[in-house]
Amino acid sequence: MTTSRAHVQTASASRYLQQLGKHWGHKFPVDMSPEHATIDLPFGRCTLNADAAHLTVDLAGSPEADMDKFEEIVAEHLQRFGHRETLVFDWQRG
Repeated sequence: MTTSRAHVQTASASRYLQQLGKHWGHKFPVDMSPEHATIDLPFGRCTLNADAAHLTVDLAGSPEADMDKFEEIVAEHLQRFGHRETLVFDWQRG
């Protein structure tokens, strides 16, 4: 399993976390609170944690997952919700 993490600076972390959880909750299993969400996608698990200043995004890709694409999909969705600010994703592979 390949993992990847990004710490995204934003004062709207909880809002973005909840928007993504609700958006994907129509298609995929989601467990969510205002500060934490786990989303099980076909290519892996996305875990989000929100505090007052950051959104931490952890991805755990399945063995066949294309991690570049996984990171891109998650970042693009969150950026759409955060269109009023520029969200910066500096992915770190583990």
